[in-house]
Amino acid sequence: LQEVGEPFKEEKAVAKYLRFNCPTKSTNMMGHRVDYFIASKAVDCLLDSKWAKAKKGEEALFTTRESVVDYCNRLLKKQFFHRALKVMKMKPDKDTKKEKEKGKAESGKEEEKKSKKESGKDEKTKKEKEKKKDGEKEECKKDETPGTPKKKETKRKFKLEPHEDQVFLDGNEVYVWIYDPVHFKTFAMGLVLVIAVIAATLFPLWPAEMRVGVYYLSVGAGCFVASILLLAVARCILFLIIWLITGGRHHFWFLPNLTADVGFIDSFRPLYTHEYKGPKADLKKEEKSESKKQQKYDSEEKSDSEKKEEDDGKTEAMRNSGTDGSGGERHSDTDSDRREDDRSQHSSGNGNDFEMITKEELEQQTDEGDCEEEEEEDTESRPSHEKS
Repeated sequence: LQEVGEPFKEEKAVAKYLRFNCPTKSTNMMGHRVDYFIASKAVDCLLDSKWAKAKKGEEALFTTRESVVDYCNRLLKKQFFHRALKVMKMKPDKDTKKEKEKGKAESGKEEEKKSKKESGKDEKTKKEKEKKKDGEKEECKKDETPGTPKKKETKRKFKLEPHEDQVFLDGNEVYVWIYDPVHFKTFAMGLVLVIAVIAATLFPLWPAEMRVGVYYLSVGAGCFVASILLLAVARCILFLIIWLITGGRHHFWFLPNLTADVGFIDSFRPLYTHEYKGPKADLKKEEKSESKKQQKYDSEEKSDSEKKEEDDGKTEAMRNSGTDGSGGERHSDTDSDRREDDRSQHSSGNGNDFEMITKEELEQQTDEGDCEEEEEEDTESRPSHEKS
């Protein structure tokens, strides 16, 4: 009996907190605009509230989801909200049949037109179509990358109807609010509005200084609004005069953002804008487009040359790897053979070419020649001793 009676202060406070903090949506129900919420979100909201935290000497009101569900059942029985049922809106059968018939007729007409067009067209046009289709497919693939946002799916419309079983269940069940308390912000705004109306009606009783001040403020505000309107008209007249004199080549706007949807300070910035739309402007545009095309061609040529260089480097690396096996034979060459090769390379030019040699190189070459002669003498002396 107590549960069906009037709600307690604590229940009102919980319902008020849930009404302003639980996420709600609005829709039509039985010809009226109503707000509804989902049960699982309401349970989460109450578990994060102050009633879920234990105070000194008192236990928490909400400890588990089951305790929140039991408390919400009490609020439902005291008519803070009631359970509703989602009913999807279905199109009538007549409309669906008409749409199907229209679709079939349109598809038949399109097929006839396509067959006539394909018979009259040449092979060249077919090839062009195929190229276009390939380009469209590639664009579609690019658009279907994971980074690109997908198209919004059409939401199915539904309506709410009262449910027969009025019980609070934790899940995706829908509950419509009946309790609609006044928010503090709306109360404060209404109070300020009432005070302003009363003060305006008592204007004759104001002190003389306040009345004079309000008069000058109203005159200043009116002059400011009138000046902005005059500026808007004057800038249009100035634009028309310059446009007519120059034959539509010069577009000059004074305070271009004055009537734009921007802030107060941004409406006065920039001071003016000027655009020249004549033959020279068209030539400049064409030159810019040509320069961009040239840059693209240059970048493509550079990329081709870089690829060729990479291929040449790979072939050289392969050759070097193939010649690693003959490295042992090269190491067996003596220093004299290497120097002779170097000299032959230097002297491979024309007869008029000369080679600059320093004194130190000459001395090194003479020393090496003496050493070779001594080695030859040693080899000749050895067999003579062996014979003896």
